[in-house]
Amino acid sequence: MCGIVGYIGKRDAYSTLIKGISRIDYRGYDSAGIAVSINGSLETLKCVGAVSTLKKETSKKNACGTVSIGHTRWATHGKPTKANAHPHLSCDGKIAVVHNGIIENHQALRKYLISEGHKFTSETDTEVIPHLIEHLYEGNLEKAVAAALKQLHGTYGIAVIRAGEKKIVAARKGSPLILGIIGKGEYILASDIAAITEYTKKADYLEDGEICVLTDKGYRITDHDDAPHSHIVKTINWSVAAIEKQGFEHYMLKEIHEQPETMRTIIAGKFDFKNKIPKFGGIRITPLDLKNLDRAIILACGTSFNAGLAGEYFLEKTAGLKTEVVYASEFLCKAEKLSSRDLVIAISQSGETADTLAALRKANSDGAHSIGVVNVVGSTIAREVNSGGLYIHVGPEVGVASTKAYTGQLLSLFLFSLWLGRMRGSLKPAEAEAEMKRLTSLPALAEAALKNEKKIIAIASKFKNATNFMYLGRGIHYATSLEGALKLKEISYIHAEGMPAAEMKHGPIALIDKKMPVVFAVKRDDGYEKIIGNIEEVKARKGIVIAIAEESDKEIHKKADYVIRVPDSTQELSSMLFAIPLQLLAYHIARFRKCEIDKPRNLAKSVTV
Repeated sequence: MCGIVGYIGKRDAYSTLIKGISRIDYRGYDSAGIAVSINGSLETLKCVGAVSTLKKETSKKNACGTVSIGHTRWATHGKPTKANAHPHLSCDGKIAVVHNGIIENHQALRKYLISEGHKFTSETDTEVIPHLIEHLYEGNLEKAVAAALKQLHGTYGIAVIRAGEKKIVAARKGSPLILGIIGKGEYILASDIAAITEYTKKADYLEDGEICVLTDKGYRITDHDDAPHSHIVKTINWSVAAIEKQGFEHYMLKEIHEQPETMRTIIAGKFDFKNKIPKFGGIRITPLDLKNLDRAIILACGTSFNAGLAGEYFLEKTAGLKTEVVYASEFLCKAEKLSSRDLVIAISQSGETADTLAALRKANSDGAHSIGVVNVVGSTIAREVNSGGLYIHVGPEVGVASTKAYTGQLLSLFLFSLWLGRMRGSLKPAEAEAEMKRLTSLPALAEAALKNEKKIIAIASKFKNATNFMYLGRGIHYATSLEGALKLKEISYIHAEGMPAAEMKHGPIALIDKKMPVVFAVKRDDGYEKIIGNIEEVKARKGIVIAIAEESDKEIHKKADYVIRVPDSTQELSSMLFAIPLQLLAYHIARFRKCEIDKPRNLAKSVTV
């Protein structure tokens, strides 16, 4: 989950590197560092904490190196200290390495290298890499890197430089690396598109098992045995403006308020207005195979898992397809074999989530059809699904706590379920057309939901010091309750639990007292009377009830202590609308608590390890 940037060219290396790692410091902000090749030697600067601390140090530097690498860290092995910060150096100080991933056999390699006379200065797994490269170096850096990689077990995205050599050697296995092509002899390498967009729109995505050598003459990509690989250079569609705060106090708040527009973008891109049905040109499964599917399996983690739970509801109700949602990490523990009658849907905002990627590879090896629901074009999951997929196209999401990507996933999954329902014949044309017509009103409904922010701020101020929250919902709003609780935990550090409303009676009701805020997602549907009963149970035990309810619900204010209104909608659309006030509630509670909202402790945006 660390961020890597490398640069070779004619610009000032210090400012280019600092700007690059500043763009991706949501990938890790425990510590940061850079190494620059200047006059035949390496100059390394490292610090504990945010990139802004490092920026102050580099502002004092006047030297203009042409080859450089930088890193912003999310700690795995070793505490956040200056010694553990990247880049890590070889014994002679001539080789520097930045790394994202985990080297699983680092202890054995460390023991061997120490026996060969190498001295280590950190607790990290990464430090074995520069020492191993140094140990194998015989005058050719890329050959030494390739030889070292053959001895590493685990995952890595690395960038390596050596004093006196005008080149960067990069490689990946399980951790993303993207090459930005600025011009001949000028390149920027990064683990995230956000570090590249300011300099170029041309990107080359490295594949697992590849090595890329950058020089001031050009670049080449090979495998570990030096066999050349050819790639198609892709175009980056994100702009620099999309990764700026644009007047908002935090990225998270900006991204919450962007949701009406991202919904419009998704609908416009996935709606065949002529035939009044969704369109998914990127899915490569024959109509016959779609009809022969027995089930769908959704693989995801975190917020994407919560979106998958709502997706299960969509697919079973609308597409008539039995669906199972599995944590990607747990899917790897299952002995069951899949087949071509299974459709695997991998959901990941970044398209790089390590557990989801590993689960996808297992499903592919079993022969299942696989599609991806991702946000980042060219990401690993987008490339490795065997039957295409759908981009949610919500633009870059910088805030660690996902907001617009969550509702983008929900909307994309609902559109996919409508399309699949038509393809499988379980949804009549008139039914699909009616759903699509209702769907076009969603962005305006989301705008209306955002207008209750002042009331949400007032509620947040009352409960900013609470130590526990409970979130309850029924049906599709079980997913809503899980996501609401997750948002609060992530950014305010208040303990919160989400669960089906009826499950409260099976243990958690013991937690209810006069200090416990309980947030209910209340939809006027067939389960309305039951959830009102659950509210009564909380009130009988002196719990505090905060209800997210529709505007037409004239009874809820008699039951709840606080009511946050959202526009009336269908069950499916309400899953997106109810999420918005819960995002705002978590945001404003965290703001009152003076938490680091965009960079919550212990978390990073993409879990690539």
